[in-house]
Amino acid sequence: MNPLSDLPVNSPMLLKKKNHLIGLDIGSRSIKVGEAIETRHDFELNKFGMVGIPADWIEDAVIKEPERIAKTIRELFSQQKIREKNVAVSIGGYSVIVKKIQLPPQSEESLQDSIHFEAEQYIPFDINEVNLDFQILSDPSDGSPRMDVILVAAKKDLVNDYLNLIEQAGLRPCIMDIDAFALQNIYEYAYSPQDETTVALIDIGASKTSLNILKGNMSLFMRDVTLGSEQINHKIAHTAPCSLDEAEAIKLSGKPGAKFPDLNLRQITAEVVSDWCLEIRRAIDFFYSTYPEHQIKTAILSGGGANIPEFRNMLASEITMEVEVIQPFRRFALHRRLDSAWLESVSPQAAICMGLAIRRQADK
Repeated sequence: MNPLSDLPVNSPMLLKKKNHLIGLDIGSRSIKVGEAIETRHDFELNKFGMVGIPADWIEDAVIKEPERIAKTIRELFSQQKIREKNVAVSIGGYSVIVKKIQLPPQSEESLQDSIHFEAEQYIPFDINEVNLDFQILSDPSDGSPRMDVILVAAKKDLVNDYLNLIEQAGLRPCIMDIDAFALQNIYEYAYSPQDETTVALIDIGASKTSLNILKGNMSLFMRDVTLGSEQINHKIAHTAPCSLDEAEAIKLSGKPGAKFPDLNLRQITAEVVSDWCLEIRRAIDFFYSTYPEHQIKTAILSGGGANIPEFRNMLASEITMEVEVIQPFRRFALHRRLDSAWLESVSPQAAICMGLAIRRQADK
């Protein structure tokens, strides 16, 4: 289920016979690229690379330094020796709205004609300023008075900025997805969930945390909250004091270093992740108030924040359930060139990229 795969990026010029795509995840603090080769039975991970970028190049999913980012993407492709130019990318942030709604039963063709009218009451943007897509989740002919629909809206300016950036990097954007759906895509591939299993996918990005609660392959509930790893950086920078880039280096190292010997990094991290845990618990409590018949079995973490041990432990205590870190590479055969230990260390950040890397041009 990837409702934005048919945005205007799929122009006739881009639809080539070759179905292979490169996954390209343009995050606010790092860029990831992955190439998955389809084999007879599964996928082989052929190439994977990532590179960090400064905090001010992308802010709240808004591209501030397109030329520098495009150059970084070109260098990453060159470093990984990736020749393929067709890419699958995703977007997120507050210019993207995903809502599960209920409508009177109707065919997909009928809803296609009326979706703009239906969407106006759910989308807090001018309807003429967004790209819309949808997917019907329930059978409209099953006799129910309402059917479930996932509605997705993305601001045209945001979509165009990412398309221009990708083309500036010398690549061809063939599929544009939503971050949350790319993450769901790799979860479904890697874990093969059973229909009755309910899990919470929690992605801790730099400035945004996304919650997607699934039952089997069906999304029941989505919510974004304005929390992320940049909060730790800002708190370190304010306390030290130092630049945000220095704060990022301190956070990643886990040590204050000789320059800031009195910096209590553990306390700073604990204060920030305590707020994360509280907000996530509130979102899950709201889910239970809406779906009291469902019980979440496991929370699966991704994104840079998933690497923080204090967070995993505190969250498990706060929401009283098992918490684990996503393993996006678990079903892939690995090319002999790849360092499996390094892949394991970056796996939380790699999840969205790998969800894109297994996309194919024929996908919906």
